[in-house]
Amino acid sequence: MTYAEAVQFLYGLQMFGAKFGLENTFKLAALAGNPQAKLRFIHVAGTNGKGSTCAMLDSIYRAAGLRVGLFTSPHLVSFAERIQVNRQLISEANIVRLVTKLQPLLKEFPADAHPTFFEVVTVIALKYFAEQKCDLVIWETGMGGRLDSTNIVTPLVSVITNVELDHQKWLGNTLAEIAAEKAGIIKPGVPVITGASQPEAIDVITKTARERNSSLTQINFTETKTPPLDKINLPLLGEHQRLNAALAITTARVLGSQIPVSEDAIRAGLSQVEWPGRLQQIKAKSGQTILLDGAHNPSGAMALRDAIAKHFPGKKPALILGILQDKEWASICEILAPLAQKLFIVPVSSERTTAPEELERAIRKANPGAKVVVWNSLTQALEATAQDSFVVITGSLYLVGEALELLRHDQRGTPNERGLNEWSADR
Repeated sequence: MTYAEAVQFLYGLQMFGAKFGLENTFKLAALAGNPQAKLRFIHVAGTNGKGSTCAMLDSIYRAAGLRVGLFTSPHLVSFAERIQVNRQLISEANIVRLVTKLQPLLKEFPADAHPTFFEVVTVIALKYFAEQKCDLVIWETGMGGRLDSTNIVTPLVSVITNVELDHQKWLGNTLAEIAAEKAGIIKPGVPVITGASQPEAIDVITKTARERNSSLTQINFTETKTPPLDKINLPLLGEHQRLNAALAITTARVLGSQIPVSEDAIRAGLSQVEWPGRLQQIKAKSGQTILLDGAHNPSGAMALRDAIAKHFPGKKPALILGILQDKEWASICEILAPLAQKLFIVPVSSERTTAPEELERAIRKANPGAKVVVWNSLTQALEATAQDSFVVITGSLYLVGEALELLRHDQRGTPNERGLNEWSADR
């Protein structure tokens, strides 16, 4: 099998949708030798900030000298971004080898219960991390938590970054319903840490933690003003990232009796954390600043708006925007449109993209005086903004991934690997 054939096999799994439930993943992991039994995990769920919090935890524990596995999704450019050890992407050779190993196991499933793309990738990651003898795995949920494939593990600690409205079609229409799905990662006797703030969400998380005899620690912005965060120059922009950092610090301290980490390691880890596509600045040779952010729900859009106001005061960016149809695109437009006098609308490279004409109507309503142009592609929009000193590309991580590829900021991966992020849920 070649790498291209392995990627094609993974593409083929998309036809099985994204079914919610743990039965398939438990069975496939068992057929693969239950690699999760050899590993220790920090399990991270939440609406926003999961990936950033995972990146911070990974950086802290690497600074402490541990061999750390990192499992996240979606990827921006290369599928291999999803599975990393000490921030080294899994190699193409290892992807081919593990796909080859798992293929025969899939024959043990009936045709109407074939494992999905995410279920297979979850077990590939577990196999790889066990082979690599990781001391700790930072383990991000895909969507929700309770019925997410990642929930077959029993972690040392569970983290719920926050609870906002997103993926309502699958997780529920209220904060309480969504919180119940996120709180599904809480395991009996395993401590849980959260940065959630809405009373409806906190009530559900508190009740679940009490029922499972799990100690609950709540984090808020007060913790961002205390040592060591009061002195750390965090590389990731935005006040919301400082809250994510407080979550990571508290997690490391809660786990201190099991995995000791010095305050120096915490400071070092946070001071050098990297996480692409989240308020990521790229400086072009021309001096142009391009800000990439995957703000794909109203809460993320507000965080982006606040970060621009703080870090780029008085500047009006040229805004390139593309949003998926299953997101709250009208609300996102309402929040972001007033930030710019020039807005360039592009389709996201996904069958789930919102029609640019719909975005145009929402933007003109939110900012009637702005110049609004619809382009057929991100390439055209980038050419149109070549003379602008400050450009923001946002609305979807898929769009950010395409931008990174076009800007040649990430050379790994082929264009068709971004399509592996596509999915449709069959509950």
